[in-house]
Amino acid sequence: MDPALVTGPNLGYAFAACSSLTFTAINLFLLANVVPKSARNTFSQQWKWRNTFNSLIHSVLTGIGALYCFWESPMLREDLINKYTSSSHLLISVSVGYFIYDFCDLLINHRKRSSYELLLHHTMVLMCFGLAVVTKHYLGYGIVALLVEVNSVFLHTRQLMLIQGISKNQLIYRINSMLNIGTFVVFRIATLGWMTRWLAIHKDELTMTAFTIGSVAMSVVMLMNIVLFLRVLVADLRSSQKSQEADPVAKKSN
Repeated sequence: MDPALVTGPNLGYAFAACSSLTFTAINLFLLANVVPKSARNTFSQQWKWRNTFNSLIHSVLTGIGALYCFWESPMLREDLINKYTSSSHLLISVSVGYFIYDFCDLLINHRKRSSYELLLHHTMVLMCFGLAVVTKHYLGYGIVALLVEVNSVFLHTRQLMLIQGISKNQLIYRINSMLNIGTFVVFRIATLGWMTRWLAIHKDELTMTAFTIGSVAMSVVMLMNIVLFLRVLVADLRSSQKSQEADPVAKKSN
């Protein structure tokens, strides 16, 4: 890495701050005015729709951005520790800003048991991404982690459908469900498993701080994603089975 990149001004802080303010503004001034009627029954439902849609925006932006970073600089894949690109640093900084925003949004507006897992997840991500933003190292590893957001596009879309009361039997839900489960295996389970293996193999190349943060974060996030996958899989499979049981045509075909 060019020493000037390390000693020069770190614009990551400014990008993260701007990102956090932007996602806050989108939530308060844009999404607040476009909540569909089907998601306006209660304040909690409206908040959840806005929060989830903002998460979808982040997922689309960073999922596509992560793929672009690897396309733009193939060397980033070969050196996940020292390789620096301005686009990867910018993207991770933007993601840090989003997670700061979402952490505060959850803490202020949704102090429920279901939010504790997300707050823990966000803390782990902020520790890892924050290290990359501050040191300008481990950017490649951070971009690999952002590949998870490809699946989040379908995961958040699923959540929006449920919030708006769209039936799990509708074709659009079923298509999204299949895409969600498929990308979950590829971009979450497989990716996080590869990242865990990479940490173990490259332990000697990492500082003790980086290895400790990475190991703790990966253990927590991997466990949470396995539990989430099982929840989603069971919920959607059950709805599919109930649909077939209620459909006489499906019964005959079985």
